[in-house]
Amino acid sequence: MNANIGRAAELLLLAQSSGEPCAPVRTLFEAGDIAGAYSVQDLNVQRGLDQGRRMVGRKIGLTARSVQKQLGVDQPDYGVLFADMEVTDGEAIAFGRVLQPKAEAEVALVLERDLTVEQPTIADVLRATAFALPAIEIVGSRIASWDITILDTIADNASSGAFVLGTSPRKLPDIDLRLCGMAMFHNGEPVSVGAGVACLGHPLIAAQWLARTMVRVGRPLLAGDIVLTGALGPMVAAFPGDVLEARIEGLGRVTAAFAAEQTDG
Repeated sequence: MNANIGRAAELLLLAQSSGEPCAPVRTLFEAGDIAGAYSVQDLNVQRGLDQGRRMVGRKIGLTARSVQKQLGVDQPDYGVLFADMEVTDGEAIAFGRVLQPKAEAEVALVLERDLTVEQPTIADVLRATAFALPAIEIVGSRIASWDITILDTIADNASSGAFVLGTSPRKLPDIDLRLCGMAMFHNGEPVSVGAGVACLGHPLIAAQWLARTMVRVGRPLLAGDIVLTGALGPMVAAFPGDVLEARIEGLGRVTAAFAAEQTDG
């Protein structure tokens, strides 16, 4: 293993355990070394699995064209979801649980069939999906001040933190994920709006990209996996005591509530 990959992985683990964000890890890579950044992610994911954490799905990041342009990339990225990252709808989240938290509303898909074919089609994704749910992803960065490039966020498990799923599943034929409107409310005030079209043109297109990518890297999506398909609108910074509610047309509501006092997470 490249020593710099191990060093980057250790810095990110230390940031999480100490609660103190670290300097950007991109300085440990050659420019554009996306494969190296994923190697860091893979190393820390394997460490989590070795410690008994359970993988329950994947998240897609960088689905907004504006964010891709900002980071100088032309593709999304992905990260891993663990069972211990899930928060119950409305449950108080200890503020220190996620470093520098921000919330974004997303469509979550739950699969009922494996997606193992090399070139999965949209039809394959549709057949493989059991249902959709509204979701809030609480992204966080172990990099100080969110000073990130594509290499930093990939190494940092796509800036994953926690996620909240709604509890009223909807079948895909019953909703239009491309045109579904989204509004996020911060303590009752609207702060973010969007729609499914903001997510690579359609959340199913994002899911198709992920399915193809995971087959290519030898870790295909499987029945039971949760897929967070990407943000429907701008992220919203979260602070102690905040209540963030996302309303997605056709899917319903989901709430992320942060504890009023900062606590160790």
